[in-house]
Amino acid sequence: MGNVAVIGGGVAGLAAACALAKDAQHRVTLYEKNSSLGGRGRSFSANGFTFDMGPSWYWMPDIFEDFFAAFGATSSEFYELKRLDPAFRLVFSHEDVLDIPGTEQGIVDLCSRLEPGAGARLTTFFEEAKIKYEIGVKALAYKPCRSLTEFLDLRLIKNLHRLHLLKRFDRYVASFFTDRRLRTLMEFPILFLGTLPSTTPAMYSFMNYGGFAGGTWYPQGGMIRIALAMEELAKRLRVEVHTESAVTAIRVSNCRAEAITVNGVAQQTDGIVASADYSHVDQMLLPTESRRYTTEYWNKRVLAPSSYILYLGLSCQVERLLHHTLFFDADFPRHSRDLTTAPRWPEDPLFYVSCPSKTDPSVAPEGAENLFILVPLAAGLPDTPELRAALRDKVLTRLERFTGCDIRNHTVFERGYCISDFQNDYNALKGNAYGLANTLRQTAIGKPQMISSKVKNLVYAGQLTVPGPGLPPSLISGQIAAKELTRLLMR
Repeated sequence: MGNVAVIGGGVAGLAAACALAKDAQHRVTLYEKNSSLGGRGRSFSANGFTFDMGPSWYWMPDIFEDFFAAFGATSSEFYELKRLDPAFRLVFSHEDVLDIPGTEQGIVDLCSRLEPGAGARLTTFFEEAKIKYEIGVKALAYKPCRSLTEFLDLRLIKNLHRLHLLKRFDRYVASFFTDRRLRTLMEFPILFLGTLPSTTPAMYSFMNYGGFAGGTWYPQGGMIRIALAMEELAKRLRVEVHTESAVTAIRVSNCRAEAITVNGVAQQTDGIVASADYSHVDQMLLPTESRRYTTEYWNKRVLAPSSYILYLGLSCQVERLLHHTLFFDADFPRHSRDLTTAPRWPEDPLFYVSCPSKTDPSVAPEGAENLFILVPLAAGLPDTPELRAALRDKVLTRLERFTGCDIRNHTVFERGYCISDFQNDYNALKGNAYGLANTLRQTAIGKPQMISSKVKNLVYAGQLTVPGPGLPPSLISGQIAAKELTRLLMR
């Protein structure tokens, strides 16, 4: 049994810590630079409101259950899940609003009403997506992607033609649907991968299956309940947790990490899972000769977007919003260009609003409303108060017009969060919010490698490595990293 350090207390770090401590195989210490655990899944409270700071969608509930089951537990021991129905609302104009049912059959029926034959085609779409989900998520996503030989899986080989690896997602969707609203419905989950339907392999339709067939859920008390549950589980497993404990260096000797510097003090270690930002650990914590990648390598990565987030506490309730409301009432291709080919702060952005107080009265005072507004931005852009203010006004003007509510005059709490905050709080590469874009070249073995080639007892976890961004992938990443580090330490 050795002393293992986990750097970073986000979901991946917590998952790694729990997996390492299971059956008392390791003495595990987790170090988190911020004052609370959860990483991007943290929360904060102000003026009677509780705001989830980052992730707000609870999809792929089976991945969460698989995680807790590995420790003889269930999610229901820690939090109560509520299935949302309608799952979410899509806004195409003031009059053109589409509520998406919370069940697979409900979505099939909706498609049938919107386009002749679309319900039957959606059933086929889901059947193909289920195969991708069972192979891509339930099997291959749990592999460390050390080499191509890991993918010599009979199911993969047998169904390779059904994974549509070389087909663009937008073209794949267009082969099923002509109605632009249905295409948007099928394409929008790809935004959670930090990329666009035109640059994403059709294999990722498993997102549709995981989200639509698996349902859209919400843990009462907020998404923070996930991190709190994992923290409780970690402590049951005797993980030693230290917050406000910034790791500033990793000392390497004979190609092995032997200590980390925490708040200026050296802590001896036999192995490390680094779930903090991969590029930061690689470039800033390790000595030059121990870095796996170069600065040029990191600069050439295609990043997923950052975000401008507005947390608002209102003294009134707002009509026409569901728990999740997505606004596609602007030029999608134009905003896409602002995110990718011609990065800039968007002139006419798409945006998303989460209003958890519609579901959970505990997150806002009685008669009040809790709003989380998110606008995708290209990573690496300049971030100034003037740019934030201009974007804020554009979004609030459109939101007020749609809801009929004077939101600005009913705001009793407001906080903005953007590129520089992601850099300061998470050391995020260029202030990204979602890691690397899941393009074909940055999928599986195309991602930064989980296992260090220069430090024999260092393994990485989190959204910049496999399997990718999002809560379920982060859960998986931490578990893979723990398994890989244990394998290395047993050599």
